[in-house]
Parts: sequence; structure tokens; C-alpha cells
Amino acid sequence: MASTPLLRYSSAHASTSDVSEVAPGVFVHQGRYEVQSAANGGDIANASFVVGSEAVAVIDTSGSAKLGADLRDAIRSVTDKPIKYVINTHMHPDHVFGNAAFKQDNPEFVGHYKLARALGTRKDSYLIANEQMIGADGFAGSEIILPTLGIKEPTKLDLGDRELLLEPQPTAHTDNDMIVTDLKTNTLFLGDLLFSVHVPTIDGSIKGWLAVLDEMGKRKAARVVPGHGPKTMELPQALVPEQEYLSTIADDVRRQIAEGKTLEQATKSAGFTEKDAWKLFDQYHVRNVTAAYAELEWE
Repeated sequence: MASTPLLRYSSAHASTSDVSEVAPGVFVHQGRYEVQSAANGGDIANASFVVGSEAVAVIDTSGSAKLGADLRDAIRSVTDKPIKYVINTHMHPDHVFGNAAFKQDNPEFVGHYKLARALGTRKDSYLIANEQMIGADGFAGSEIILPTLGIKEPTKLDLGDRELLLEPQPTAHTDNDMIVTDLKTNTLFLGDLLFSVHVPTIDGSIKGWLAVLDEMGKRKAARVVPGHGPKTMELPQALVPEQEYLSTIADDVRRQIAEGKTLEQATKSAGFTEKDAWKLFDQYHVRNVTAAYAELEWE
């Protein structure tokens, strides 16, 4: 899916200012396939914004206030319309810490109805860990901003001549995943329900995630925006590698549980046939097997 480069201007921070218009009025910044560090400033997740005739909605804001400010500058290079909504697809720091840069716009901060509890519970640990990874300078000004609007049922937000459909999901990648569809261009923002290239990370339910992916595969969309991966992809092909990865872990773990294997044994073998298919496998795969084992041993 071709993307048209739109903005490439010099920034004092990382590269959140590098955005592309992937459909009329729909803009995406692609994060790096890396773990958070001082070198990348936390710029590891995709961040997007949608421009209507009356207002703008931001969909995920990257991993620091500085990156959020870069994203806001990119928006202001496109339009001076008010930023009415800042939408977070889920709780993870690389998607929410840029929210602080948008406080001056007084938007509605929008998320799954479980997002406020999840962020409130992890607030201190997220602040400490992410400042350590990014460094005090890169993380300066970052804070947890809780949603002012929690979404429990499918909800439409009006930007003027275009609506966004927000749909909270059952527990999958996390317990507070939400997908967003720009109905005008049929662009589907899946957040971290979709990883590409970057290995998926389980912080919810492997069974739930596979079930959600089955449902997503039945959908029709002009394009999908993953939480980590290329700026746009196509359904259902985009889902296949992730489905294969998660299914392989689930199958291997179930077999090893049936054979009486311990968690330690499972973490040394389950899912390792997928190793060459993903970046950051060594950083996250054992955690995924551990999460899957804890869930599946009680089936």
C-alpha cells in the first residue's frame, strides 16, 4: 500500500515529525523496530491523526512528551483546526506518554473504559521504567494522563464531514484494547492488536487475542494501520504472521503442559520455530511463553 511522504522537517527530538498521508486526511508516523532507549527517545510505536472539516483526532501519541510535541507540530503543519480528541488504543507507554503535549488543546482524552484503571494501577512503574530507558532529558515533561471519556460500547466521534467509529475489544493484547475506524476512508487502526515485523507481546490473553484476530480477519477495510509495523497493510493478509506466531505458542505450550513439562522447560522450546520471522524475538518471546503457560495451564 503506497504512502505519500508529507512532512520531513528537522526536529530536536526523534522522528515523530516524519508522517505520511496514507489516505485523504489520514496521517501516520511509523515507529522504529527497537526497544525504548535514549537514542530513539521512545519512538517505537506508530502514531496517527485524522483531519475532518471541523476538527482533528490523534490516535496514539508515542512514547514521550517530546515525541508528542513533534507529532503536534506535524499536525499544525497540516491544519490549524482544533485537536478535539486524543485517542489511546491501549495502555502501553509507547502509545500514551505523548499525550502530555496535547494538554494545551484541552481535548477529550479517549480510551477503552478499562484504560483509566489500567493506567492508574501502573502509573508509578511506567514513569520510573520509561524514564530509565529513555533518560531524564528525553522523558522530560512526560506524564500519565487518564482518559476523560471511557468507551464501553461502539461509539462514533464526529470530526466534521467524517466520523470515527471506536470499538472496545475483549481482553486480547491487553484488557483495554480499542480499535478505531475512519469511516470516510475505511481505514482501520488496530493499535497493538496488530504487530508486523516487531514480535507481538502478550499482556492480556493469548486465547482472547486469537479470537479477536479471527473476527478482524472477517472485516473489510481499505487499509489497516498496525500499532507496530508498516504505516499501512491489507486485510486479511496482515494478520496471518501474527496468528501463526500466537497459534504456534499456544499449540506448543498446550502440548508441553499435557506432557507434564514445567514452565522453565516451555520457555526454552515453545514457539522457537518462529524465531527467524520476527525482530526483537529475544527481548519478548520468553515473556510471551510465560504468559501463555500461566493462562493455558488452567484450561
